[in-house]
Amino acid sequence: MIKLRETIMILDLHQQGLTVSAISRETGIDRKTVRKYIERGLEAPAYGPRKPRATVIDPFASYLRERVKAYPGLTGSRLFRELRERGYKGGYTAVTDFLRDARPPASQGFEVRFETPPGEQAQVDFAQFHVIFTDEPMTPRIVWLFSMVLGHSRLIWARFVMHQNLPTVLRCHIAAFEALGGAPREVLYDRMKTAVIGEGQTEGIIYNRALIDLARHYGFHPKACKPYRAKTKGKVERPFRYIREDFFLARSFRNLDDLNAQLRHWLDTVANPRKHATTLRVVNEAFAEERPHLRPLPLAPFKSVLKLERRVSREGMVSVGGNAYSVPDATRSRTVEVHSFADEVRIFENGTLIAAHPVLEGRKQRRVHPDHRRSIHPQLRPGARQESHIVKPAGDIVLQRSLAFYDAVGKVLAQENRP
Repeated sequence: MIKLRETIMILDLHQQGLTVSAISRETGIDRKTVRKYIERGLEAPAYGPRKPRATVIDPFASYLRERVKAYPGLTGSRLFRELRERGYKGGYTAVTDFLRDARPPASQGFEVRFETPPGEQAQVDFAQFHVIFTDEPMTPRIVWLFSMVLGHSRLIWARFVMHQNLPTVLRCHIAAFEALGGAPREVLYDRMKTAVIGEGQTEGIIYNRALIDLARHYGFHPKACKPYRAKTKGKVERPFRYIREDFFLARSFRNLDDLNAQLRHWLDTVANPRKHATTLRVVNEAFAEERPHLRPLPLAPFKSVLKLERRVSREGMVSVGGNAYSVPDATRSRTVEVHSFADEVRIFENGTLIAAHPVLEGRKQRRVHPDHRRSIHPQLRPGARQESHIVKPAGDIVLQRSLAFYDAVGKVLAQENRP
């Protein structure tokens, strides 16, 4: 290959009328080469395709393509961990570079980030998930993820629940504050019905009374975000996508307890020990600095009551929150008063406490206290505790005897009846 200046010299000599042989003698370049460059002119030379070099990601390329095709939302960090478990020795950047070609990045607009001081704010919301538990493979279910994210450190506390009713919301708040070791000064909510029940013309936002009681007990101020401004709660909205893509997708769960156990492990080992992409700080390290700024937990437990009237069914059960709780056999009233606490259901007859049950998670569950059904456990000692019992059908037990026994009885009866 000759240089560009030699190519220009050949073309100039050719324009001056010199023959190929004369140009070859003048420049010392072979005649075939002179003729080739005269025919080509200044056109750029064509080169064959370069043979691609082998990379450390090549043995895992088909696996990544299959995972992205089946679950497009899986994060690069999740796939990087999966590759490391399969023997991948390369770096994280090689994985993200490959994924950038395999799937185009989603376009996002610019947002203004609003940071809060330590202990100042937490954001709370629910997100809907569809799941099929392996214990019930024929029953698709909807579960809800309650998430509380501290605004300064971005620490995530989350739990899957079966519904979004008020007792569930209160229980999740209490569990989150206990896990965090304190409460922030402000909790930001979307306009969920369990938090915001309306908006008056003069008094502003109207919050649920039980939520106000909870806020007074723990010393935080509830705050509802503006209507149609979901991005006001971006610190809790973005983790929902993160949890869905990095944890929830491509996993199986036996039941709700197993789902929450796996979520807790993921939060402890992946989400909260990570370096946050926005703050560029390790979440747990930032939380260690934020925790002393949280309001201390109150000494007394939270006891706020929601009073309801319920009818007693023919089976001696009372329905609360989609679940059924037993009352004693001696209950005479058809209508009872139910006091629903965050962690307990109490049932009163004419002002007298007749039953107390721990709150059942989920729906369509039944809890029968053994003391309420005397006919079921007459041998149960007074004061013995039992969490639940399945009621068996009542009825007399018929003993099975041989035909010879009944034949002998018949003969005796016949002898006695003779005159």
